[in-house]
Amino acid sequence: MKRAGSPVEVFLAFLLLGVSCFGGPVAHLGYFRKTFVERRAWLSETDYAAVVSLCQFLPGPASSQTGFCIGMLRAGWLGGIAAWIGFTAPSALLMFAAAQWIGLHPLSPLVARLLHGLQLAAIAVVAQAVLAMARQLCPDTPRRMLAVLAAAILILVPDTPGQILILVIGAFIGRFLPLEEAAGRPLRIPPASHEIISLICLAAFAMLLVVSVGAWQAGNLALFAAFYRTGALVFGGGHVVLPLLQNAVVAPGYVSPSLFLAGYGAAQALPGPLFTFAAFLGAVAKVGDAGAAGAAIATVAIFLPGLLLVAALLPYWNRVRQDRALTGCVNGVNAVVVGLLAYALLDLVTLGGIRSLSDIVIAAGAIAALIFGRVPPILVVAACAALAIVL
Repeated sequence: MKRAGSPVEVFLAFLLLGVSCFGGPVAHLGYFRKTFVERRAWLSETDYAAVVSLCQFLPGPASSQTGFCIGMLRAGWLGGIAAWIGFTAPSALLMFAAAQWIGLHPLSPLVARLLHGLQLAAIAVVAQAVLAMARQLCPDTPRRMLAVLAAAILILVPDTPGQILILVIGAFIGRFLPLEEAAGRPLRIPPASHEIISLICLAAFAMLLVVSVGAWQAGNLALFAAFYRTGALVFGGGHVVLPLLQNAVVAPGYVSPSLFLAGYGAAQALPGPLFTFAAFLGAVAKVGDAGAAGAAIATVAIFLPGLLLVAALLPYWNRVRQDRALTGCVNGVNAVVVGLLAYALLDLVTLGGIRSLSDIVIAAGAIAALIFGRVPPILVVAACAALAIVL
């Protein structure tokens, strides 16, 4: 690793990525590798691989957690925070602006058609994510069967208990599935990542999780709890957050289904982490202060558990990554995540995303464009919105 840098240097590097990284978490990791391994040489190839494996091991947004780790390794704790702010702020601000604009034009027929087009784009993007993640996370028959089992359980038990149940089942079964040999050289951890601070982060994560599952929240605390709970339970990052967020804000009536889908569709056209969808939801939620305060609370809450966990585990990662039992559990959880996402796709369709034959044609064309034509998501979103307005 090169010499230590400054938080300002880290912030500027990630701010540039925050306004230019399209394509979701997998694409973000590619941008990070090209920027920080090849061009800036802040990390070696093996160090970068170890950081990515840590962030995929934990719940939370993998690309944002990877950026946070890179910032920490480059410039300490302030560097990690600077990396997160730089990468997250552009997308979060744009999502807040989208929420404000939609709030000012809620009754316009043109806006209604535009929002429906964004809903169709969301269906296409999630369908692509299901196929891509199934290929990556379910490479064999046992894990494919585990994904199908997870989707079936969620159809029967769709709320938070069902989601927790499939994660537990996935971890238990994954422990006994065949596992490839762990590989990779140790990650070089700088002294700044002190183990005492790591334990404090772990304790903070656990304490806030206990608070978030209580039934007594109200106002801004209820808003914070809904998003913190989501961030603490989501494995796989990216589009996997959709069903958890839907359960957190649509089920209790904080956000309407149509507004939820419209915001999710808008998120596909923006750079940066998909978790900034929380800024949109916090701004329009019918709980707490909403507006700018709600957007800020929701954004911090959904990212916080993943960042606390990655900070807590980083100093211990060289030991944990060699534990075959833990690695097997994570592989099982990753498999049920595919089932979770498949259930989310079914939910998107049944929530009113598909209303007519023309909707089927638009959605099918968008799926084909993403999967077979490899068309950038931003163009697919724009096309869906335009076709929904015209047709």
